[in-house]
Amino acid sequence: MIEVLLLAFALSMDAFAVSIGLGVKKKKFDVSLAVKAALFFGIFQALMPFIGHLASLGVGSLIESIDHWVAFILLALIGGKMLYESFGENTEEEISVITNKVLLILAIATSIDAMAAGFTLNLLKLDPYLSMIIIGVVTFIFSYIGVVIGSKGGSFLEDKAEKLGGVVLIGIGLKILIEHTLF
Repeated sequence: MIEVLLLAFALSMDAFAVSIGLGVKKKKFDVSLAVKAALFFGIFQALMPFIGHLASLGVGSLIESIDHWVAFILLALIGGKMLYESFGENTEEEISVITNKVLLILAIATSIDAMAAGFTLNLLKLDPYLSMIIIGVVTFIFSYIGVVIGSKGGSFLEDKAEKLGGVVLIGIGLKILIEHTLF
C-alpha cells in the first residue's frame, strides 16, 4: 500500500505543479477552476497507468527476465524528465485563457508519464484497479490544492513539486531493481 501511495504522490506532482500555475494565472481563488482541473487531472492520471498496465500484459512474458531493468529505466527516465522540466519554463505561462480544451491538453500532457509508469504495476505487485483509483484520487486532491496554493501566490512551489516527484519515481525504480537483482 505504501508503494502505491508513493507512486500516486510522485505521479501527481506534475499535475500539482501545473495546477499551481493555473491558480497563479487566476490570482483569485476560483472554485470552478479548481474542481475542473482536479477532475481533468485526476481522471487522466488514473486512466493512463491502467492503459500502461494493460499494454505491459501483452509484452510481460517477452521481457520477464529483464522486466526489473525495464521498470527501473522507465521510472528513472520519467523521474529524470520531471527533474529536468522543473528547471525549465512553465507551460502555463504560455496560456492566455483557461478553457476545457486547454485543461484537456494539460491533463493528457501531464499523464503521459503515468502511462509509462503503469508498466511497472505488475512488478510492484499492485492491484491495477486499486492503484488506478488511488492515483486518481491523490491527483484530484493535489490538483485542487495546487489551484488554491497558486491563487494565494504560491508559485515558488511549482518546481519543487516536480523535483520531489522525480526523485520519488527514481527511488521506486531503484527499489524495484535492487529487490529483483539482490533478493
